Amino acid sequence: MKIRNRLNPSNPCFSFEFFPPKTEDGVEQLLRTIEELAPLEPGFVSVTYGAGGSTRDRTLELVTTIKQRSGVEAMAHLTCVGHTRTELKEVLDRVAAAKIENVLLLRGDPPKGEKVFTPVAGGFRYASELVRFVRDNDYGFCLGGACYPEGHPENPSREVDLKNLKAKVDAGLDFVITQLFFDNAFYFDFVERARRVGINVPIVPGIMPITNYEQLNRFIRICGATVPMRLSLQLEKVKENPEAVMQLGIAHATVQCIELLGRGVPGIHFYTLNRSPATRMIVSALRARG
Repeated sequence: MKIRNRLNPSNPCFSFEFFPPKTEDGVEQLLRTIEELAPLEPGFVSVTYGAGGSTRDRTLELVTTIKQRSGVEAMAHLTCVGHTRTELKEVLDRVAAAKIENVLLLRGDPPKGEKVFTPVAGGFRYASELVRFVRDNDYGFCLGGACYPEGHPENPSREVDLKNLKAKVDAGLDFVITQLFFDNAFYFDFVERARRVGINVPIVPGIMPITNYEQLNRFIRICGATVPMRLSLQLEKVKENPEAVMQLGIAHATVQCIELLGRGVPGIHFYTLNRSPATRMIVSALRARG
């Protein structure tokens, strides 16, 4: 099933993102996590694309296993990092052979230790080039991409960021998922600006429940997401109490989701960090509201 058919404001779906574990024990734990989330009837799940060869192979294996074992629709991530065009086509052929219908196309972050993204010889510099490559080769995938309500850290302005997003969408994306954010005002403003420049595909908000104070600070440093002052002060007060941090994070994410759903989003994508309790509590609360 193609994800674009599940993104409907009148019946929004919940989806979950995972990353490929490095060990077989980790894989089994992840599959158990997905089984725990299955009763919440996710619209789809996605698996990120690792920086190294072993985790890259595991992405496709996991997506295939998830779809076969749980029956949940699964989407594979694919990045430009370290790949030539020939290698990318080989990966795409494998994805198609596995009967995976949905792919999230990304440029990807620079390899560890590098600050600037540099494509390999024969590779792509921009995600828009990868999107065009997939469409030009007539793959029948439903294609998703990333977008940044607060702007991509590498772009000089939000206007430039929006121009780059439009290039990706015009190249053939079916929907986009946002980077995580903690203030819904950024999302609503972003959607309004995107529609004004002719970006009309579904824009799915990405939500990461806060479960760990130090982890939150690491994510903020990487992606530049803004934490509202009131939430920041509350977290500061309870930072030495992990349970209190998690409960505060769950409460904040739940309030975020209620407002987003009330204003007609086509779905909500949860960054789970391979753990189910926080996301399960939020989605259960949302389902209970009807």
